[in-house]
Amino acid sequence: MDDHLVALFRRSAPEIEDYNTLRYALEQAGGGDTLRVLAVTSPVVGDGKTTTAVNLAGVLAHRHDARVLLIDGDLRRPSVAGVLGLASNAGQPGLVDAIQDRHLRLDQVVIHLPDVNLWVLTRGTFPNDPFELLRTSRIPALLQDARRDYDYVIVDTSPLLLVPDTRIFQSWVDGVLLMVSAHRTPRKLVSEALSMINPSKLVGVVFNRDDQPLPGYYGYSGYYGATEKRPRRADTATMGARWPSR
Repeated sequence: MDDHLVALFRRSAPEIEDYNTLRYALEQAGGGDTLRVLAVTSPVVGDGKTTTAVNLAGVLAHRHDARVLLIDGDLRRPSVAGVLGLASNAGQPGLVDAIQDRHLRLDQVVIHLPDVNLWVLTRGTFPNDPFELLRTSRIPALLQDARRDYDYVIVDTSPLLLVPDTRIFQSWVDGVLLMVSAHRTPRKLVSEALSMINPSKLVGVVFNRDDQPLPGYYGYSGYYGATEKRPRRADTATMGARWPSR
């Protein structure tokens, strides 16, 4: 597994607190049962959306009675299987196969990670036409099955500004989380990406890789739109977010 996946095998790492802060914010924003299926995206490639999607799914799965499903919804450039060390499962049917074959049930295409309350749905077969495949009615049905079987569903989707896939996905999920790489992603691209997200679906903007030095053990990162400062560690992929009212 990728060594950035602290939520899965370094549960005492300082970085976990950042992901727990994000988990708490999502639970509060959800208001109970209204935010269970979440798409994670970014303006362009390299903003850390896959690492964040996997770690977020991981901390959600820390609850002893939780059932969490992580879906690789990036059909063109999938990364979830690679970072989780599931490359040896090549040939395992995944999301594409379940879309194309209506006889495949969700429980037949997911992979359960040992000793974790986390199930993974990889991309599976390479699709000839990802855009047309996503426009079929099969995905809403699969997500409905996922709502029935899992407490949370995290979907790692394609970058917003490169292909239209995530704009299709957002109509089926409860919320969209936008990843932005601090000191790297131009503001213009962030603005363009935000304009493509339905405001009612925007859960928040997470700033990744904010490595500015902070004094002492804790520094402070402002959560835009909040009335208080919240602690963060100086050596982590820190998250500052804006949470719109829902």
